[in-house]
Amino acid sequence: EKTQIIRKTGILEFYPQTDSFNDVGGLAELRDWFAKRLPAFNEEGGRAGLPLPKGVLLVGVPGCGKSLTARALSSAWNAPLLRLDIGRVFGSIVGKSESNLRSAIATAEAVSPCILWIDEVEKGFAGAGSRRPGDSGVTARVFGTFLSWMQEKRSPVFVVATANKIEALPPEFLRKGRFDEIFFVGLPGPKERDAIWRIHLAKRHRDPDAYDIESLVKGSGGFSGAEIEQCVNDALFRAFDARHQQQPDRDLSDDDLANALAATTPLAKSRPQDIERLLAWAEHNARRAG
Repeated sequence: EKTQIIRKTGILEFYPQTDSFNDVGGLAELRDWFAKRLPAFNEEGGRAGLPLPKGVLLVGVPGCGKSLTARALSSAWNAPLLRLDIGRVFGSIVGKSESNLRSAIATAEAVSPCILWIDEVEKGFAGAGSRRPGDSGVTARVFGTFLSWMQEKRSPVFVVATANKIEALPPEFLRKGRFDEIFFVGLPGPKERDAIWRIHLAKRHRDPDAYDIESLVKGSGGFSGAEIEQCVNDALFRAFDARHQQQPDRDLSDDDLANALAATTPLAKSRPQDIERLLAWAEHNARRAG
């Protein structure tokens, strides 16, 4: 019934609970923070006088698990996950954009407790602090409506916003009180890469202990979780092709994984300046997620 209500808005999208924190490699600090806030999201926390959690802003390198974390949180908290597409909010008729956002917010509150996920929030609110040609101030008004709701909301709607380019967001979006916390999700370290390799091999019905995980971890320094997943997929295609070509009993091997790694150029190598800027910003403005 809630799903039908959400779909009728045309702006919110309902996500079923398909991911869990077992699918997330690392991010221990963020997961621990979520675990401590769960009681405040139900009646037990209310009776204990705990303040209602508002939400988090996840900033970081693309492909490092920000969106996956939002989906996993839905399962961990057993709450519906609603994705708000800011692009769908904006309409051509005067006043329609603000009305669309208010309608989406009202729907989220009606089906609460829930998690409201805003992916790549900077794309929707970029330039909200300045007048853009042909904009007529619509972005600024929509942005103001959202900020006011975040500041004053009393309903159990937990916001998870993700961003890749923090410099595109207006400063007032990052002010204390909008979100409970801002987390930086960076490139995975050795222990996290170990977990990520094991997760993706197991997902594809392969025993992780049958492979040289230590070498894979060393060879994937600077790789994001999404890039490691892509390497596993590429290696599977290599193995499947070899099986059909000449080796009927052939399965995924360490060589397939190593060759897939060698053929992949991670974002950390192709755009190191972007990564360095994010790291410099996070040093003084965000908590580490892992």
